[in-house]
Amino acid sequence: MIIKEKIVLDSFGSFVKIVVDTKKEIISANCELHVDCAEELMTNGSLYADLWGANVYPKDKKIDFISLMNIRPADNNRSMDIENPLIRKKVEDIIKKLLF
Repeated sequence: MIIKEKIVLDSFGSFVKIVVDTKKEIISANCELHVDCAEELMTNGSLYADLWGANVYPKDKKIDFISLMNIRPADNNRSMDIENPLIRKKVEDIIKKLLF
């Protein structure tokens, strides 16, 4: 599901995998795997370089930035966590804007 405008996540349960397009400022949510969300966004014109994975816990309004797709040595991100504070902040801001 691609999210371009604010929605309420209550119907998704307690844990939602998401991928954020930091350039288009949109989200794909509720996929089985982060890569499935990334594929949905790329099918709609997003570039992989702009996509970052995260997990949202709607009831707690909590976010973690852990995803296998975040491992990008070429972008100096060597872990599943988003290490660059600027990218992390951008992802967080987009999530808060569209989901909280």
